[in-house]
Amino acid sequence: MISPFDLPQGILLLVTDQLASPADFVLHRSLIEHLKNAKPNAKKRKAIVLSVSEHLARWKATAAKSNVNLEQKTASGSFVFIDVLERVPPPDNALPGDPVLRPILDAVVSVLDESEDTLVIVDDLAVLEWIGFALLDITRFCRALHATCRKARATLLIRQHVMTPPTAEPLLDDLFRHLFQMSSYHMEILPLSSGRSGAVSGQVALHLGPGMPHEVKLLPRSSALQYKLTDGGAVFFERGTEAGIL
Repeated sequence: MISPFDLPQGILLLVTDQLASPADFVLHRSLIEHLKNAKPNAKKRKAIVLSVSEHLARWKATAAKSNVNLEQKTASGSFVFIDVLERVPPPDNALPGDPVLRPILDAVVSVLDESEDTLVIVDDLAVLEWIGFALLDITRFCRALHATCRKARATLLIRQHVMTPPTAEPLLDDLFRHLFQMSSYHMEILPLSSGRSGAVSGQVALHLGPGMPHEVKLLPRSSALQYKLTDGGAVFFERGTEAGIL
C-alpha cells in the first residue's frame, strides 16, 4: 500500500498535512495503486471515497492521468464516491444527540463486502470540525467507521489538515489525538523547513500508531523522505539524493 512505504492491508492510516504541504498526492496515489494493482485470481478490489471538500471531477481527472477510468470503475462497482455534505444536514439544523453522521456510515456499510479487498478514504475530517460539527460527533463516527472497516478487513485512510503555527511544529489538536489513538500508522506530510524548492516539494515522515506491531520501516522526521510533485504524481528520494529516485 502506497509505494515505496509498503504498508500492510487492513490498517488505519492517519495522514496529516499542512497548507504548505498538502497530502492530495498520497490520497490519489493510494486510490490509483489500489485499483490498478489487482492480482489475477485475487479478491476483487474496491475503493470508497468519502469526500468533504474535493469534487468528484478532481478525482476523475487525476486518476485519468494514470490511465484509471473512474467512470468505468463506478459502473463496475469498483469505485464508490460519497459526497459527505450532500448526505448530512448542516450541524446548525441537527437536534442535540442526533447521530448526524450516521447516513455516511450507513452508505459505507451498504457497499462494503468482506469478499472484496476494499480501501476507504476519508478526505477531510478537519473540514467537518471547521464548519461546526461537534468533536464528539466526528470521533464517534470515526470509531464506528473504523470498527466497520475492521469487520470487513478493509483498509481505512483518513486525512486531517493540521494548523501551521509560526514555529516548525504543527498544532496537533483534540481531533488529531482521538484519531491517532485509533491509528495503525501516522504519516506526516511536511514542508521543508527552508521552504519549497524547484527540486523538492516536501517531506514524508512515518510513525507507528498505538499497539501496532513494528512491521514496516518507520521514518522519523530526522530521516523523512523527500518528494517532488510532477505531472505524473510524486517521486520520493532520500535527502540530498534527488537523482536516486525510490
